[in-house]
Amino acid sequence: MRKLLIAATLALATLAAPAFAQDKKGPPAATAPAAALMDINSASEKDLATLPGIGEARAKAIVKGRPYKGKNELKDKKIIPEGVYDGIKDKIIAKQ
Repeated sequence: MRKLLIAATLALATLAAPAFAQDKKGPPAATAPAAALMDINSASEKDLATLPGIGEARAKAIVKGRPYKGKNELKDKKIIPEGVYDGIKDKIIAKQ
């Protein structure tokens, strides 16, 4: 009887183990940390130029206009057009 009880316990433990296993995939892309955002106050001209609609000239203008209190100042100070800002606003941040 005792052997049967031990065998049943082991069988249940084996079946339940996958339910306690951790998912190793990590967080979904939608919850990426803020570190994935490009800081317009510290990014290099080369890095800024990789943003959609931002080339060398606009990257240079962004660097020249530093520091920014908020990313919306790029649009408000007419450093980049509103359409370009709309395309990059989810990819940038202005850290203080």
